[in-house]
Amino acid sequence: MLHIQQKLCTTRRKGNISSDEDDETTSEPYGCDGPHSLQNTALEMTGLDRPGLLSEIAAVLAELGCTVTSGMAWTHNDRAACIIYVEDALKAGPIKDPIRLGHVQEQLQNVVEAHGDIGERKSVRLRNLAAGRTHTERRLHQLMYADRDYESCRACHGESSGEHKKGCDGTHVSVSRCKDKGYWVVNVRSRDRPKLLFDTVCVLTDLHYVVFHAAIRSKSSMAEQEYFIKHAVAGACLDEESERQKLILCLIAAIERRVSHGLRVDIRTKNRTGLLSNVTRVFRENGLSVSRVEIGTQGDNAVGSFFVTDCSGQQVNPNIAELVRQECGGTVFTDHKSPYRVPKSSSSSLLAMDETTNNLVAKPIVSIGNMLWSQIERLSGSFGSIRS
Repeated sequence: MLHIQQKLCTTRRKGNISSDEDDETTSEPYGCDGPHSLQNTALEMTGLDRPGLLSEIAAVLAELGCTVTSGMAWTHNDRAACIIYVEDALKAGPIKDPIRLGHVQEQLQNVVEAHGDIGERKSVRLRNLAAGRTHTERRLHQLMYADRDYESCRACHGESSGEHKKGCDGTHVSVSRCKDKGYWVVNVRSRDRPKLLFDTVCVLTDLHYVVFHAAIRSKSSMAEQEYFIKHAVAGACLDEESERQKLILCLIAAIERRVSHGLRVDIRTKNRTGLLSNVTRVFRENGLSVSRVEIGTQGDNAVGSFFVTDCSGQQVNPNIAELVRQECGGTVFTDHKSPYRVPKSSSSSLLAMDETTNNLVAKPIVSIGNMLWSQIERLSGSFGSIRS
């Protein structure tokens, strides 16, 4: 546990988890074979989540000659955060021209601000980073914490006796005092999943708590974690109820962010400029919203996983994979056993009967708005970039 925290602490500078130097670690982005240069151009974005947001961002990147090499996007409590690594489409490598970087960032800011209210929290930043110094998942935790996504979390306190109801698989966090040793004891009970320990320790480290002892247990589908902690800053403690509640909500948020809602769609095809735009456009035109993304490259191929949900709350038709394959080629399939899928609905409008074959086929949801945006994206390549 101490070794894990020491590795995570190398990313902190002066106690500000959202500073420019925060992302200095030694992990590569998801799915990358490795950088082709000494730098990566990275887009970091946080803001209000809405259907089609990733599609619009990807369309702008493609129009401005940026090839996506890898990236991740999470959504939680109506907030969205993404980190996308891009290269110059004309010459492989980072975008080094500061004027062009500024122009691309300005256009992306216009997209994020297009549907937001005045004063809405949002952030768009495009910059060059030294290759191999950014741990994408760790940085996403920091971005969403800075965006205060934890404020909308709701703690589960169990029954009045403090015991949790039998069979409850929600996330439970409690903080108590161990006066004899001067520790605070944090107990976390949640569904078990990969990288659960990483997500929990990230939060404790970013909030400047030092773990002195820990116990982790897993039984069936549930995991239990117990931490004995102290604050790294002398004199700081959890005596205030507000501080304890903040720690509880931050831990719940960290556990929930990686939960995968919706149908998982995996894709493997030849990488090219505009691929992410094409894939996400198919989702948007069929009334689907992207809840989580992990994409990368392996050689000349692009690989990735998209978790999609129906904007109206209905069941996602697995035949969406065929629509993506028709648009992008390669291999596309769905994972029917993805955890935390959206509950089934008996009134899915994505299913239709083919009269010639008597089989169920994918039927795109058609709306004037979707048709208009589709045509605008297809025609956008004929126009030059907007300059202010």
